[in-house]
Amino acid sequence: MFAEERQQLISGLVAELGRVSVTDLAERFSITTETVRRDLAALESAGSLRRVHGGAVPSDRLSTREESVGERAIQRQPEKLRIAQAALALIPEASAGSILLDAGSTTETLAGLLASQRSNGGDGELVVITHAIPIAARLSGNPGIALQILGGRVRGLTQAAVGQSTVDSASRLRPDIAFVGANGIHATFGFSTPDPEEAAVKAAFVTSARRVVVVADSSKLDAETLVQFAALKDVDTVITDREPSEELSAALAEAGVDVVLA
Repeated sequence: MFAEERQQLISGLVAELGRVSVTDLAERFSITTETVRRDLAALESAGSLRRVHGGAVPSDRLSTREESVGERAIQRQPEKLRIAQAALALIPEASAGSILLDAGSTTETLAGLLASQRSNGGDGELVVITHAIPIAARLSGNPGIALQILGGRVRGLTQAAVGQSTVDSASRLRPDIAFVGANGIHATFGFSTPDPEEAAVKAAFVTSARRVVVVADSSKLDAETLVQFAALKDVDTVITDREPSEELSAALAEAGVDVVLA
């Protein structure tokens, strides 16, 4: 196989999988790790990918890159729906209780499912706490939901309240379950997001809840963004749409995190 042909295949794998390792590529193509590193260097120079420790990720996966609510809403919709359905199954349908919904497209999908489920009321009101304007809009006025909104400065990009007042409000709560989004889930760096203020709110959610469930599609697996908001051991469950890599699976298992595939 010519180097150009192999590099095209490597570029395709990075785009498909979101991350590739040097050792896996060496085994896949029956070449040395030194040859893989030369291929990755050439592809990085061409702008096709970005090298990271032990492998490569897509060139657009930068630590500070963050998409708007509108952009995220149209991406990976089938996967996010399956993840939201799996998350909904963790909420008792006919009972009261309290949950916290973080901002994000997957949690917004969960809010839509929850609104339909609770539209006719039920045996008890479910208390839903959120700092996200789109989620609050979906749940407002629902007869089976007692909605609580956490205040703060609203970020235009995510349409979520952030800041010290949001963190303080979250810290005074103890919801049964927090459903939290993440931009990155990494074996050593844990759960991360690009913005420090968003990270502070997520960290408060993780600390306050009795049970923490991270909902994230597989494009977030093995990714690192700028700010860590939780270690793997701080989370109880991860719901995603694809089996994590061997390294991440081992780290999650060691940390006692249940992985649910949707």
